[in-house]
Amino acid sequence: MGSMAQGGGSDVRLGVVGAGSLGFHHTRIARDLPETRFAGIHEANPERARQVAEELGVRAFPTLSALLDEVDAVIIATPTITHCAVAVEALERGIHVFIEKPIAPSLEDADRILDAAARGGALVQVGHVERFNTAVVGARPYLDQPLFIESHRLAPFTERGTDVAVVLDLMIHDVDLVGSLVGRPVQEFQAAGAPVLTPSVDIANARITYEGGAVANLTSSRVSLERLRKVRIFQRSGYLSLNLANGTGEFLRLKTDLPALQPGPEAEAAMAGLLARDLSSIIQRIPLQAEPAEPLRREQDSFREAALGRIPPAVSGVEGRSALEVALAIEARILRHVADTRTS
Repeated sequence: MGSMAQGGGSDVRLGVVGAGSLGFHHTRIARDLPETRFAGIHEANPERARQVAEELGVRAFPTLSALLDEVDAVIIATPTITHCAVAVEALERGIHVFIEKPIAPSLEDADRILDAAARGGALVQVGHVERFNTAVVGARPYLDQPLFIESHRLAPFTERGTDVAVVLDLMIHDVDLVGSLVGRPVQEFQAAGAPVLTPSVDIANARITYEGGAVANLTSSRVSLERLRKVRIFQRSGYLSLNLANGTGEFLRLKTDLPALQPGPEAEAAMAGLLARDLSSIIQRIPLQAEPAEPLRREQDSFREAALGRIPPAVSGVEGRSALEVALAIEARILRHVADTRTS
């Protein structure tokens, strides 16, 4: 297995492990992916496996091993706690793996996965899907050394995902996304938060400083009354506003023919006059554009290309581990903050 990464031209034999909500959508997309042959799914719950196999018209394998016998690459969409065991079994056979975020519940598990990939000569891609959001794809041409980034990821309370704190469930999306936008390592951070409806942290805020001076302010909540997924990026050339929920956004920048940008004694007065009348007279608003596509589909396309040896993984195992390391450090800082508040 795993020979696909050598740049061969044949189709990738692909399977999905886990048929929960996300696994269902991965299966729905993967069964029709170009240059792949979809082998089927493995789901630990036999009733769920039967239901999804029937609804999507795919084969359900009774064991993980049986599925792995039939694939070159596999998408792992099981609970985080099981990622390591499933991934290691596949990677040691030389099967490429796509692992939903977070890569693992601990850095030790993440390292086991990376070690297995090295031993098996297979690749790891991590499912940080926001990198494939249409708004983010449209924003990338306008990125120019961001100075300050603000993200809000708010969701109403549901049972799903509460096996981990909100930092690993939601904020890790933005830890990875913002890190990829800035393109520099984390230098330092501050964090605060609180448990509200569960024993673990339900609302979190982190202020991250990157090498080079960029700063990000991230807020994540799973106890909000509204749903919100927004990122704002401020840089010298202008301001990017991204609505990740619907994949839209715009780039706002000063028009280039303004009085204040031209030399001359009257420039400041002329600029003040424009500002007093209407901000839109000095601001150019550029809608962000990208080919419309489901982010999960873009993500699977990139995994197939990596499995075929055409490109490196869009989010490597090392990058997935790095996002996990930052998220775990933020969570630990918040838990200390909560404990200190209780004892004071």
